[in-house]
Amino acid sequence: MAVETITSRRNPLLSLIRKLNGKRAARREAGLFAAEGPKLLAEALKWDGGVESVIRAPGVPLPELPERVRVVEVSDSLLSSVADTETPQGVVFLCRMKPLDLPGKLEGSRYLVLDGVQDPGNVGTVWRTADAFGADGLILCNGCADPYNPKTVRATMGAVFRLPVYESDLDTAAKRLKEANLPLYAAALREDTADVREIDLKRSAVIIGSEGRGVSQRALELCDKTIKIPMRERCESLNAAVAAAVLLWEMAR
Repeated sequence: MAVETITSRRNPLLSLIRKLNGKRAARREAGLFAAEGPKLLAEALKWDGGVESVIRAPGVPLPELPERVRVVEVSDSLLSSVADTETPQGVVFLCRMKPLDLPGKLEGSRYLVLDGVQDPGNVGTVWRTADAFGADGLILCNGCADPYNPKTVRATMGAVFRLPVYESDLDTAAKRLKEANLPLYAAALREDTADVREIDLKRSAVIIGSEGRGVSQRALELCDKTIKIPMRERCESLNAAVAAAVLLWEMAR
């Protein structure tokens, strides 16, 4: 394994990583995103995550890498300058983004739709949970956090490389789900709301709303029915990621 050495903070590769960490537009233009840590690197290699470059601090061991992967060694201070975390784990790497367009035909039987969930940590946690409970994909609508934001990527704990995520407007997502014969439910309260335990979710898609305003009006208009998670009356709502975990469990069960 050939290893380059970079000593300049202004090196084009290091400058690129900083841009990718900081701007969604830069990630989309380059078709790349940055990730950190040996464990996440191992997941990327295991699931064909499109690893292109690996930057390591001195003495940090690396797994076996494909010959095409560029390997660079930098000082601890230089690694810190391109890491998104306060305490880097010695490895930063670049991966090729997967297409985010919703397919013309959806395969599978269970999808989760996020409606305006803007917190990257919540999106990443939901992504990880959807992967754990056997969902077939995650659909992001209405201004959700970027799936390739570094905070999102970390929160997925590797699901970013395993479970497909798509970006779409609500109308297109609802149309595709209907064409796949998947009923669309929304986690919200209205006259037709049913207890989630009373609904068969084996073949379905469920919409989770944003942390602040819940499910949008357009999502409510598009869904077949609304469902609720039973809880104490004195509790108004759950965090988006927690609500998603409960509903994904019900879908899997």
